[in-house]
Amino acid sequence: MKGFINIIKPSGMTSARVVGLVKKKLKKVCGHMGTLDPMASGILPVGVEKTSRLFQYLLDKTKTYVATFKFGVLTDTLDSTGSVLNTLNIIPTKEQIIEKLPNFIGEIMQTPPKYSAKCVNGKRGYELARNNVEFTLEPKKVTVLKFELIEQISSDEFSFIIECKGGTYIRSLARDLGESLNTFAIMTKLDRTSCGIFNYYNGVTLDEFLCAEDVEKFLIKPEESVSFDCIILTEMQANRILNGIFD
Repeated sequence: MKGFINIIKPSGMTSARVVGLVKKKLKKVCGHMGTLDPMASGILPVGVEKTSRLFQYLLDKTKTYVATFKFGVLTDTLDSTGSVLNTLNIIPTKEQIIEKLPNFIGEIMQTPPKYSAKCVNGKRGYELARNNVEFTLEPKKVTVLKFELIEQISSDEFSFIIECKGGTYIRSLARDLGESLNTFAIMTKLDRTSCGIFNYYNGVTLDEFLCAEDVEKFLIKPEESVSFDCIILTEMQANRILNGIFD
């Protein structure tokens, strides 16, 4: 049994917990690509057995998110799960936000949130932050392909669609957009709608997967997940390669 299970992660559950449930259901070794924060929902590709080795070739794939930002407030986690650090009674207009969005498209420098899986001297950032250890994270280059305002949800919340490459922190985009508008901003909702070839159309909810008797129908074949050129080998050629003969 090889391939990917494209799980649609529910909000309120860690990515590791999702993988653990899939592993228990399949009774096989599994791994996941692109960790989602517990508060986030959406696409979480899970590789079954050796298929997980393909993740290194998929990390540069484009990811799409629908996110909600709340302006006028700052938390230690840069999202609604954290402790409030500061507030400002400055809420930008739709027009002001739209004017700033082009500044965050393309290759940009971004500082990861302290509450993240980023490693600092062998420790995860969130572990250090929870223990009140002082540390800094260096800005890194990320690529944002699309950053558009969808609608204003309430007096201080707006929803956005974001397309980006791997390694981009949506919470950091919220923080930086807020700063560019002379206020604060945090992420209050996040849904990953696609990750490479994985999307809601070929995904399965966690509940549906766990309740299914025939789980193999949810498998996405490894060759369908990558864009490598295909070489068709004869049985003799395949046997020679498997035996280390490449002439």
